[in-house]
Amino acid sequence: MAMIFPGMDPYLENPRLWSGVHSALIVYLRDQLTPRLRPRYIAAVEERVYVEHPHREIIPDVWIKRERARSRGHALAVMDADAPVLVQVPELEVHETYIAILDRETGENVVTVIEVVSPSNKVAGPGRRSYLAKQREVIQSEAHLIEIDLLRTGPHALAIPEDSAKQQGPYDYLICVNRAEQARDVFELYPRRLRDRLPKVRVPLAGNDPDVAMDVQAVLVQTYEAGSYRDRLRYDAPCNPPLSLEDQAWADRLIREATGVVG
Repeated sequence: MAMIFPGMDPYLENPRLWSGVHSALIVYLRDQLTPRLRPRYIAAVEERVYVEHPHREIIPDVWIKRERARSRGHALAVMDADAPVLVQVPELEVHETYIAILDRETGENVVTVIEVVSPSNKVAGPGRRSYLAKQREVIQSEAHLIEIDLLRTGPHALAIPEDSAKQQGPYDYLICVNRAEQARDVFELYPRRLRDRLPKVRVPLAGNDPDVAMDVQAVLVQTYEAGSYRDRLRYDAPCNPPLSLEDQAWADRLIREATGVVG
């Protein structure tokens, strides 16, 4: 079903849904780019893996046993102690995908890396450390870097310093391109407000090959429709993460006109 919002749907930013949104965006970005890159280049979905402790109760995966009484040889040390319950919480292995554009003429060397930022990349923890490490690795290489941040909340994570980005004007969403052939402190920005269409981004390739266009809005629409998000999203409730009062009123009007639902 058609999207309600002209640009990003802020209800898709819900952390409970974002994992599925992120995965679909990556796949559909690859699918859109593939015919534009052939025959020289390949758009490959790559994976970054990191480990973090779970932030929720995971009862089936918790290993619990009651410690047996100590042998007599150790009795003096624990004579008056109660036996503890041992709880082992397994670490959670997280897989995050991104796109690597590979050059077949040079043995599939990485030409461009395209990242879609997740909530875990923006908050302190293993996800952010892993993301920033990959970001530094790309910037120190000969590959271009494209970062797509469609999340209004959370600390800044893109390669461009936040103060420099904000000097160009207010934005809710930001896409940043850092080209390898330019000074690494030069960035191409695509700032967008909530009410704006998401941009068509110029994707740099190797040597003198011309850029190809990547239509982020078209990929978002494909993600929305394929995931049946119009039926799944709670448009009858305030947006999570919250919108400003003015933006929520605007969103409620669009939702009411499209669905008859009043938030």
